[in-house]
Amino acid sequence: MEQLTIVKPTAQDVHAKAPFLREMMEITYTMWKNGWDERNGGNVSYIVDEAEVAQYIDITKIDRTLNLTFPVSELANKYFVVTGSGKYFKNMMADPEHNLGVIRVTEDGKSIDILWGLKGNAVPTSELPSHFMSHIERLKMDPSHRVVMHNHATNVIAMTFIHALDEKGFTRTLWEMCTECLVVFPDGIGILPWMVPGSTEIGRATAEKMKKHRAVIWPHHGIFGTGTTIDEAFGLIETIEKAAQIYMLIVSSNQPILQRITNQELIDLAKAFGVEPMAGILD
Repeated sequence: MEQLTIVKPTAQDVHAKAPFLREMMEITYTMWKNGWDERNGGNVSYIVDEAEVAQYIDITKIDRTLNLTFPVSELANKYFVVTGSGKYFKNMMADPEHNLGVIRVTEDGKSIDILWGLKGNAVPTSELPSHFMSHIERLKMDPSHRVVMHNHATNVIAMTFIHALDEKGFTRTLWEMCTECLVVFPDGIGILPWMVPGSTEIGRATAEKMKKHRAVIWPHHGIFGTGTTIDEAFGLIETIEKAAQIYMLIVSSNQPILQRITNQELIDLAKAFGVEPMAGILD
C-alpha cells in the first residue's frame, strides 16, 4: 500500500485558502475603497477558533514572541487575525503576509506568539491595547463576540465637528436619519472626549464604553465597531456612517427639516423589531 504523504500548505496556500484571512483581506480592502482608511489609518482584530487556525497554519511553529505592555489573562490562548502597525489597507490583498498576522496570546497573558504573517519584523497594530481591552469587555457581554474594527469613516468624523458630543443626542440624531438605524444599533453610540490614540488610557476608556455599546466614536478621528462576525462589525459601522452622511447632506443643504421620524414612530419601530432602545432617549 502506498504511504500517504502529508504536505504542509505553503504561505501562498494559507492566505489563498484560509477563510479568516480572506475575510480580513477583503474587508480591509473594501474599507480602503470606501475612503475610510487612508494611508495606514484603521485596524482590525478578529478572534478565530484554534481548530480553524490549525487547518491552515502550523500552530506549533512560533515565528516570534512579543511582550505586551499589560497582561490580558482573560484572552489567554486565544487566536487572532490582526492588521499590522503602519500597514496600508490598500496593500492587504496583494501582500497579506507583510500586512496581516495570525497571533496567539500566551498562557500567562503577558505575551503574544506570531504564528503567521507580519513579515519583515512587522508588529500588530499600535491600537492593540484598545482592541484587547474591548474584546475582553465585549466577551463579557456576548460570548459569541469576535471582531473589533476601527476605521476613519468620513461622515462620522465630519459629524463630530458640528454636532454636540452628547451620547444620547448624537444617537437620537442618527436614529432619525434612517429607519433601520434603531434596529441595527439600539444600544446607541458611545463617545469619548478627544484623546491621544495608541495609548493604554484610550484603550481603557474605549473598553469602558464597550460595556454598554457595540460602537464607540473617537471625535475627529474615527469609529470602533464590534460584532460576532466581520460582516456584523462592518455592517454596524456602515449603517452609522450612512446615517452620518445623510445628516451631513441635510446640514449642508441649509434647508429646514420639514418632517422627521417622530419619537412615537421610533417607539413603534423598536416594538416591531423587538429591540430595547438605549435608555433615556425615547422616554
